[in-house]
Amino acid sequence: MTNKIVSDVMSYNPISVTEEMPLKEAIKILAEQRISGLPVVNEKGKLVGIVSETDLMWQESGATPPPYIMLLDSVIFLENPARYEKEIHKALGETVGEVMTKNPLTTTPEQLLSAAAKLMHERNIHRLPVLDENGKVIGILTRGDIIRAMATE
Repeated sequence: MTNKIVSDVMSYNPISVTEEMPLKEAIKILAEQRISGLPVVNEKGKLVGIVSETDLMWQESGATPPPYIMLLDSVIFLENPARYEKEIHKALGETVGEVMTKNPLTTTPEQLLSAAAKLMHERNIHRLPVLDENGKVIGILTRGDIIRAMATE
């Protein structure tokens, strides 16, 4: 990872959602795309939050998540998540805005990859939205991206 920067390994143009999106739709995107989190943007494309399976699963509501494992940022359910969807949906609210994490940590395309990786490790986070100088989401950096970059060295 010597001298690599975030833009060398990030995923460009990630799927994003809005605060108004029904939670059901966001859950469907996460499951279908096999990703573990989505940036939440406003009508101008500026980041307002992030929604992840952690937000959906570990609220104090007591909703029990379906058993799953993480493999390079993909969620692999060990049981059918549809069985749990009604319980989770009912417990957490109706829209992405109600469950998202506000003001998530972010990075820029120019940041050294080692610095971004250190931040993710120290704060125990799985993904960093990558913002341009106007605060718009242009990419996402995940732990899997970092591992893949290390593997190619």
